[in-house]
Amino acid sequence: MFKKLTKIIANEMDPSKDLVPVESIADNEHFRPLCLLKKKRKSKTIFHPAPYYQRTGFTLQDVLLPGEDGKSIVFLHPDSSQITITKASKDQADGRLSISRDPASVDLQGGASLSKEFSITPQKKSISLESLEALRREREINMDHSFIQQLQRTNIHLYVITEILEASEETVYKESTKADGSFKATFYATFCVKGTREDKQTIVIPKGCTLAFRTTPVLIRDGAWDLDYFPVEALRRAAYIADGPSQGKLGAVMSEVKYSCRNFPELSPDLLLIVFNTIKAVMRDKNLLQELTQTMEEILEQNDGYELKTESPDLKDLFNTLQHLPKDGLLLCAEGITYILGALHELMDEQLWLLLESLERRILSQQLNLVENLLKHDLDKGKSFHVDARLLSFPHEEEQMLTMELVQLSGVQLQQDGSAVPRDQPFESVAALFAALYTLNLLSGSK
Repeated sequence: MFKKLTKIIANEMDPSKDLVPVESIADNEHFRPLCLLKKKRKSKTIFHPAPYYQRTGFTLQDVLLPGEDGKSIVFLHPDSSQITITKASKDQADGRLSISRDPASVDLQGGASLSKEFSITPQKKSISLESLEALRREREINMDHSFIQQLQRTNIHLYVITEILEASEETVYKESTKADGSFKATFYATFCVKGTREDKQTIVIPKGCTLAFRTTPVLIRDGAWDLDYFPVEALRRAAYIADGPSQGKLGAVMSEVKYSCRNFPELSPDLLLIVFNTIKAVMRDKNLLQELTQTMEEILEQNDGYELKTESPDLKDLFNTLQHLPKDGLLLCAEGITYILGALHELMDEQLWLLLESLERRILSQQLNLVENLLKHDLDKGKSFHVDARLLSFPHEEEQMLTMELVQLSGVQLQQDGSAVPRDQPFESVAALFAALYTLNLLSGSK
């Protein structure tokens, strides 16, 4: 819930997407001004335009040598102008879904409604760049600091937080799903619901909680440090936005997905099957997904060889096989797997179960064509449109309803006649669903 809220706030306050939403309320205190962050090797994606940052536990002050006068010259500038963001929405959906899975049988029918409600006033706080420049001239990096020494042995990039958005007052975010009959708008494929049910979730955002942040790259060389105000990546991104992809947003998604998965067609059939079975296993277990993600990221960050170890039987075959690949092949494979996991991370748990069910029913290819068609439209404008109803024609009715639910959980309501209504600027969510469908379709060998 917190991730949904901060993403909405960051988009509203900064449409250019330079502000990075905080994804976990438990970690918000580690994203304060002057905190140092590691930027993960995996780059920004269409479905996750914000960079992937990880807290280090240190601030810039922690890794600098003491100054002559012992005084801190960095101070915050609170922004007196405040904007209140308010949202109250309610969506209604009707339908039926029947799924048979041994040993459970699920029959979902009736109606459901989803509502969201919050009002929040973020306050901006930033660090004077002039004071940072003065700090850079007067104090050097402590190269004997254990964190700095370890950092020098990796490919990890370091960033300092220079601006944040924080909650100016305590805020309550409410979300509820009400289901009648045996229908539940969000569900696991093996979960059976009977009667009338209402799920309510509430999260309290405390005053001063960090909601989003902005960073500046820190470059370290032989005790000296500098601030990179014009990083190459930012310049490339600006040029890309200015020129625009030739095929619109769909073309951008297609190009990114195909590039990220470019190595998979070159893998041996045995390794491809191992990757496929591993991905299916982590879709059923979030702890496995987290372990695999962390391991693949560490491979990409290390300069030297990396020993792959795990206690999980579901990961051992993959790790044992990757361990014997040449370094270039290992890095390419880790990059592709990291991309897939990133897409899965953006999906809801219910969607992962629906994708597994779709794999069993061999309907991924048709679902992929449907989602590709959705991406031809400007989803973030919120205007209704139509898709070819034949894309929603499946051999069995439950497969059609399963697909409609899968898409609705990404923010697009579909009807059987092909009419579609986007909700809450769903482009990124639909792009993540497309990436997941494409890679699963590729790994499974579907035609």
